[in-house]
Amino acid sequence: MKILVSVKRVIDYNVKVRVKSDNSGVDLSNVKMSMNPFDEIAVEEAVRLKEAGVATEVIVVSAGVAQAQETLRTALAIGADRAILIDSNEELQPLVVAKLLKALVEKEQPQLVILGKQAIDDDSNQTGQMLAALANLPQATFASKVVVADGRANVSREVDGGAETLSLKLPAVITTDLRLNEPRYVTLPNIMKAKKKPLETIKPADLGVDVAPRLKTLKVAEPPKRSAGVKVPDVKTLVEKLKTEAKVL
Repeated sequence: MKILVSVKRVIDYNVKVRVKSDNSGVDLSNVKMSMNPFDEIAVEEAVRLKEAGVATEVIVVSAGVAQAQETLRTALAIGADRAILIDSNEELQPLVVAKLLKALVEKEQPQLVILGKQAIDDDSNQTGQMLAALANLPQATFASKVVVADGRANVSREVDGGAETLSLKLPAVITTDLRLNEPRYVTLPNIMKAKKKPLETIKPADLGVDVAPRLKTLKVAEPPKRSAGVKVPDVKTLVEKLKTEAKVL
């Protein structure tokens, strides 16, 4: 069984994000970048399925700038077998990424596609669902447990009312939640081995996908700073401040 995993290069979650002075976007200069945490969980789950003998090959794919090769090498060091970079300097929005992945699914014919449920930079939470719709595949989002056997994937997921288990006929699309697993620590020997694993670079045009953005960002701004709290002597003063200052009553 072949598994395809999508990964994204994002600002490291430990970094405080800065907005550009012209409010046109986020400042990426001299900022540490890393693999999206949810995608790292997806890679780990695919590698575990391979180690359990369920899968025979794990392919990781990323769409973006050339520096995303570093992210793919990290995925290869975790245990993926080969990588594909869809090289583009354009802003790749969720629908475009879903179309690129659909084209790769048609080309590679994986039995399972695993994605992180969302990226921590834009928090769109759209690509996995859009891919499933475009490729006409069953989907299970926010997976907290995955069991693959007999041509089906049984996926446990948290819902508002508790827990839900879905049984999907393969091929299928799964998006991962934080509780699915804890990614392993990447060791130096595996980093060295990853350098020798195949990494293919293609262009969106090779997949026949137009990557022109459909949405335009008008302005990016930091949230307003919260004012310091104050102590009030009694309930009457509190109510008065809620009316006149906070204007919530």
